[in-house]
Amino acid sequence: MSRKVLCRKYQQEMDGLDFPPMPGAKGQEIFETVSKKAWQEWQQQQTMLINEKHLNLMDPNARKYLQVQMDRFLNNEAHDTAEGYVPPENQG
Repeated sequence: MSRKVLCRKYQQEMDGLDFPPMPGAKGQEIFETVSKKAWQEWQQQQTMLINEKHLNLMDPNARKYLQVQMDRFLNNEAHDTAEGYVPPENQG
């Protein structure tokens, strides 16, 4: 049986993550407030940002940037997107 969380992105009860996605308080917060669906969407968004912006994850500033973008994405706030990306349903 899957655990349910009130997803902060979708504002509804949804399947939760199986374990915290990162160590520490931030990982626990995400575990308690973010659905599997929202986390998977963030993972895709994060990959696109890393690739498009050529981010080096060894750089502390790149990690801070991704942290800010993650919080904005999961809180439904304005966030950076991959500029050349067109979602499949919008391709003409």
